[in-house]
Amino acid sequence: MSDADRVPVLAVRDLCRVFRRKGFDDAVAVEGASFEVYAGECVGLVGESGSGKSTIARMVTRLIDITSGQVLLCGRDITRVRGAKRRAVYESVQMVFQDPAGSFDPRRTLGAGIIEGPRNCGVDASEARRRALDLLARCDLPKDMMDRYPREVSGGQCQRAAIARALAMQPDLLVCDEATSALDVTVQRQIVQLLDDIRRDTGMALLFICHDLALVSQICDRVVVMGQHRVVEVGPTVDVINNPQSEHTRRLLAAVL
Repeated sequence: MSDADRVPVLAVRDLCRVFRRKGFDDAVAVEGASFEVYAGECVGLVGESGSGKSTIARMVTRLIDITSGQVLLCGRDITRVRGAKRRAVYESVQMVFQDPAGSFDPRRTLGAGIIEGPRNCGVDASEARRRALDLLARCDLPKDMMDRYPREVSGGQCQRAAIARALAMQPDLLVCDEATSALDVTVQRQIVQLLDDIRRDTGMALLFICHDLALVSQICDRVVVMGQHRVVEVGPTVDVINNPQSEHTRRLLAAVL
């Protein structure tokens, strides 16, 4: 079945975000962005700092409001969802952040953080705990991580726990916003391999946000390149890296060569 015949897990249509600043000119963060992510696919969203990548992530996950355009999740328009309907979005879309320790409550154990989402969505305590233990094992973490605090583990271990927490919600889409940039090179590769394995095993869609095209080439099927708050190039990863059409893409490639 061709992409034209399939419903994408995520469809971004002419997405815009403008930040209003009293006494100053409006700040355009994203302007007219459009792309899709299909089930079982990993799409890289790359660009220089300030290009709008993280703003798109926060609009897609509905952490911030959208100025104009559309976000479709499995064909359903989630652009203006509010209240209880927004909770349903959080069940279907999960995010892994750049700072894993900062994304956990320092007063609670990692296990409590992993269990919290399913429990809030009506999963009983025993099932939530079973799910958490299974996911810790899937993410190559020992059972005793359930009782550890974020400050007691390494950055790589904490990010694996953050991935387990996101997967506990059984999402259709996982958004990783610079999820490896705070880790050393060896751990980066391990986390990327873990994400790739999970994506292939589950058929989950993955939006991988990164500034490093070399890292993107290891995991992504397609790449969306941002430049000056716009999408400047979209294509299969191999094509974009071997034959870049945009000056922004060429600059990103030059930075890793």
